[in-house]
Amino acid sequence: MEEPSILETLLAVDVYRLLHLAAVFCLAFLLLKAIQLHHRRKELLKALQCFPGPPCHWLYGQVHEFVEDGYDLDKLVAWGIQYPYAYPVWFGRFVAYLNITHPDYAKTLMARGDPKDNVIYSSLIPWIGKGLLVLSGQKWFQHRRLLTPGFHYDVLKPYVKLIADSTKVMLYKWESLVNEQQSVDVYSHVSLMTLDSIMKCAFSYESNCQTDSDNAYTQAVFNLSALANIKLKCFLYHNDFLFYLSPAGYRFRRACEIAHQHTGKVIKQRKESLKEGVADPEKERSKRHLDFLDILLCARDENGEGLSDEDLRAEVDTFMFEGHDTTASAISWILYSMAMNQEHQEKCREEIIRILGDREMVEWDDLSKMTYTTTCIKESLRLYPPVPMIARQLSKPITFFDGRTYPEGCLASVSIYALHRNPTVWKDPEVPVTSV
Repeated sequence: MEEPSILETLLAVDVYRLLHLAAVFCLAFLLLKAIQLHHRRKELLKALQCFPGPPCHWLYGQVHEFVEDGYDLDKLVAWGIQYPYAYPVWFGRFVAYLNITHPDYAKTLMARGDPKDNVIYSSLIPWIGKGLLVLSGQKWFQHRRLLTPGFHYDVLKPYVKLIADSTKVMLYKWESLVNEQQSVDVYSHVSLMTLDSIMKCAFSYESNCQTDSDNAYTQAVFNLSALANIKLKCFLYHNDFLFYLSPAGYRFRRACEIAHQHTGKVIKQRKESLKEGVADPEKERSKRHLDFLDILLCARDENGEGLSDEDLRAEVDTFMFEGHDTTASAISWILYSMAMNQEHQEKCREEIIRILGDREMVEWDDLSKMTYTTTCIKESLRLYPPVPMIARQLSKPITFFDGRTYPEGCLASVSIYALHRNPTVWKDPEVPVTSV
């Protein structure tokens, strides 16, 4: 049998050494991460020692308590009664929020300028980029100032007819479904209607998403909303590397590609339209209604600088998501509240019939006359806020009115849903308040 050559022997030894070094490196890396996580755990326990909270699992924390059975937010309310003002909520062993359920604590936190947290909001960045929802500090103020003209009354007025048209499409669908005498998932229909509306109003884009069930962009937006929630709830998915290796991470990346392609297409078409000689918003107004995208493309700061292509896409994606998702949630809960309180529903119906008279369509000037309906809408928003929670990462220590302190770098959240049901603030939190 032929003996291996010296070169082959050396190569075998080198491969062995490389594998040995790689194994040592991996072990050292894992050991370092374990030490870092242990140190983080100790710091969190120390930071939260002044804030007792509900029992938590040694591995999952409280995340396994949220099973999406329709009562998840009620758990936060119950814990808020048991642990007044604020209590910790753990997502696994190494991520914890101080969850605030009392207005005095919330005032202290919201009076500061702390940035958005690095868990909830950062999970949305691959999809919506760094738009208004995610930004903080000076960058947020810059974008907000550039976008403010998009919310002027003269810009908003033409949207009433467009929204009414989208609503009529939804109502026609409901009429056919009601005749079948089957239950209807209101939220899914309302969500399609609000997505249709935001694309018409903000981007002058006819999506036909309410009638086209195979619309790829619509499906991508719904999938991204669901997958972002999965990423938040599974503490292992807080690590982007692990998340993108998972099937959910693959579907998230694929949906992001579809959403970004659609956004890029909308922006590109409008830029080409403006290059054809319509570079002035005032001239564009005479051609069609001035929309949010026009204002984004023409916005300039005090130095004459506009938004970059990356910032443009981020704001478009942000408003496409936030403009339809939270609005759909709010409308769905308003319909639920009306159905549960039919005496108020009837008063709203009488008010609107009185205002419209023989007309079928609501007009801009009608909105300010709907005082009782507006009150009911606001009360529904109190009971069922479309954004039930907001979160911040402390840029410096915070001390609350009762002397308890929470250190810099920690995460804090305000549970708007639980705060609006705090029995120390509201005598009967669940009883609708509709006096005008």
